[in-house]
Amino acid sequence: MLRLAWRRSASKHSRAGPTCVLTAAYSGAYSPQQKSQGDLRCFRQIPHPPSDRSPLLHPRAACYLSPSVFMSMASGSEGPSSTSHKHSNRLAKERSPYLLQHAHNPVDWYPWGKDAFDKAKNEDKPIFLSVGYSTCHWCHVMERESFEDEEIGKILSENFICIKLDREERPDVDKVYMTFVQATSGGGGWPMSVWLTPELRPFIGGTYFPPRDRGGRPGFKTVLTRIIDQWQNNRPALESSGERIIEALKKDVANRCFQQLAHSYEEEYGGFRDAPKFPSPVNLMFLMSYWTVNRSTSEGVEALQMALHTLRMMALGGIHDHIAQGFHRYSTDSSWHVPHFEKMLYDQAQLAVAYITASQVSGEQFFAEVAKDVLLYVSRDLSDKSGGFYSAEDADSVPASGGPEKREGAFCVWTASEVRELLPDVVEGTAGNATLADIFMHHYGVKEQGNVAPEQDPHGELQGQNVLIVRYSVELTAARFGITVEKVNELLASARAKMAVVRKSRPRPHLDTKMLASWNGLMLSAYARVGAVLGDKDLVERAVKAGGFLKEHLWDAKQQTILRSCYQLKCFNTSPSISGFLDDYAFIICGLLDLYEATLQTEWLQWAEELQLRQDVLFWDDQGGGYFCSDPTDSTVLLQLKEDQDGAEPSANSVSAFNLLRLSHYTGRQEWLQKSQQLLTAFSDRLTTVPIALPEMVRALMAQHYTLKQIVICGQRDAPDTTSLLAAVKSLFLPYKVLMLADGDTESFLCQRLPVLSSMSQLRGVATAYVCQDFTCSLPVTDPQELRRLLLDGTTEHADRMTAE
Repeated sequence: MLRLAWRRSASKHSRAGPTCVLTAAYSGAYSPQQKSQGDLRCFRQIPHPPSDRSPLLHPRAACYLSPSVFMSMASGSEGPSSTSHKHSNRLAKERSPYLLQHAHNPVDWYPWGKDAFDKAKNEDKPIFLSVGYSTCHWCHVMERESFEDEEIGKILSENFICIKLDREERPDVDKVYMTFVQATSGGGGWPMSVWLTPELRPFIGGTYFPPRDRGGRPGFKTVLTRIIDQWQNNRPALESSGERIIEALKKDVANRCFQQLAHSYEEEYGGFRDAPKFPSPVNLMFLMSYWTVNRSTSEGVEALQMALHTLRMMALGGIHDHIAQGFHRYSTDSSWHVPHFEKMLYDQAQLAVAYITASQVSGEQFFAEVAKDVLLYVSRDLSDKSGGFYSAEDADSVPASGGPEKREGAFCVWTASEVRELLPDVVEGTAGNATLADIFMHHYGVKEQGNVAPEQDPHGELQGQNVLIVRYSVELTAARFGITVEKVNELLASARAKMAVVRKSRPRPHLDTKMLASWNGLMLSAYARVGAVLGDKDLVERAVKAGGFLKEHLWDAKQQTILRSCYQLKCFNTSPSISGFLDDYAFIICGLLDLYEATLQTEWLQWAEELQLRQDVLFWDDQGGGYFCSDPTDSTVLLQLKEDQDGAEPSANSVSAFNLLRLSHYTGRQEWLQKSQQLLTAFSDRLTTVPIALPEMVRALMAQHYTLKQIVICGQRDAPDTTSLLAAVKSLFLPYKVLMLADGDTESFLCQRLPVLSSMSQLRGVATAYVCQDFTCSLPVTDPQELRRLLLDGTTEHADRMTAE
């Protein structure tokens, strides 16, 4: 069995000096200690040869001199040559100078493309991929020594499908396989030599090889003969070891993202910096997703603790509006106390999802109550009767005491005298005959002189004012006043209700009634997901209303275009309408997928498919992969950009990577799986160097790594037994799953897209669940608890499995 025989690398990415690297992707040939610790980039596995539309098959535009100029460049001569050649191969028809340098090797070279891929699959041969560029010295050396050698040429041509690739023409392909070589050897450079399966998965990689054995090192001929032997006699181990390396590469990005977040984590109050502190829901969702696949590790436990502690401290802090619900924009201090008082729709949407997720992973009702609290605020203060959602509430308003100037936080803060005047009643049975004001002020940190430090109030607008923050648990407050916890909860709720009435009488901050498609998409997800987890029909119905608003008011069916925005009572009447951008499509599609899982009404799935097709046409980059932020045909936009950071909102490419993966499972469109992979490849540098910048995209990468589960419920939508199985699924946080209903209608949207659903049926007339992954399904289960067990740990009372034909 071939082992790691030798390795010598002058430096990573070295263009000079003989770099000898052989990566043996066999059992035992790779260990985590061998992977590069410096410049590891994310390898994107391509499970099937790209389709004709794949950017991996489209040549990049370039300018070339005539082919004859380059025919003899490998030997360093200049100008055209009239010398006749003993050998010619199909590279003679190419334009790349580098490929033309190899046009007369005694090797049956192919350019990168479908012809080579098809031949590899038809003949079931491994691919030898050789990558370089026309001015690469050691590329020339390897050509003279090996590729012009008749014996080596014969071995290559008879046993491999040989592909020659110009890295400057196809940097995207070069990046993919160089990542493999770097990660498995610790070095890299050109020429790059990689051996692939017919499905384009690498299993051995290296750089320059001498032609024959030297000083105990295997030469290129020896390497080739050993690979041939392993391919013929030990192929499963060869391929599976390569797969393990690729999967380790994927997982490494998630581990690095966790480590970077852990390094920036502030332990006392949670969050990821000292001050100012932002909610950063994308970080919290990553941490909880990371925990789901690392439950038994110390890192997984730490990730969950970081997320839950941050969410708890935010909910207790002044960034959370304890009287009128919802969350303010960010905290100006490290303890989440004094906020910037603006309220943004996108924050409410993402935080509602984060809190309901926290309730799923922790089982704590506290987090579910906060999620409902957020949606209560949005329903009351940010909702339009059309079904849409307004964008924001301002931070500033006129103080209740009057005056010409607005002040930040005036609508939200309280003086101690206001609280005492509003809550004067003595509470019977309390120590010292405390008033309701005493209890409230103790619990929420209200002080006579105000509780805002001068450094948190640079303009002096909050002098003598109090920003409510929970200073004690209800248990400690109960002990302090000698009453029960239940009594404290009752008293505090009563006090908050009285203060809410007073708040309503104050001059309100400015309300931005603009309804943005993208932010409405985020809020659609929030109502759908919270409603689904809680089994709250009202919340789900509000999500349906939001979906209807988007389709009626922000979708131009005639032009097949999402509109960016509309305004209160003026939807579709803005002139001219602004067409939607990438985030509008991506966020709405995500919301529609969440709405389908909440309602199991396929009309939302169908519209999601329609929008994704349109997004691909408008924004996809055929050359580099990924999506442009705006329509690249718009000549008024001087620069075409792709956002590479998940910030206050997730980047649209991050959301799209997940959308494409989910939709590929719902529709059977394999091209969307490939697009998701190509998108992630396009951001591989960013993902592997600073994954903390793209935590939502790392979640999409993890979904690729762990493969989505397909949970199929066979039953009638509203039947009690179906509802029980659905409730079992929705009670769990399963970030890497798609949920679908098979109701027996073979003409349904899903059955037409996924014929296998027609073969799934109820057992003995009872609603039945199938859990499938990688085209293999568990035996059907009908008991909700058994389904929960299957989803959590992959086991049921039955160990048998069936294959989905």
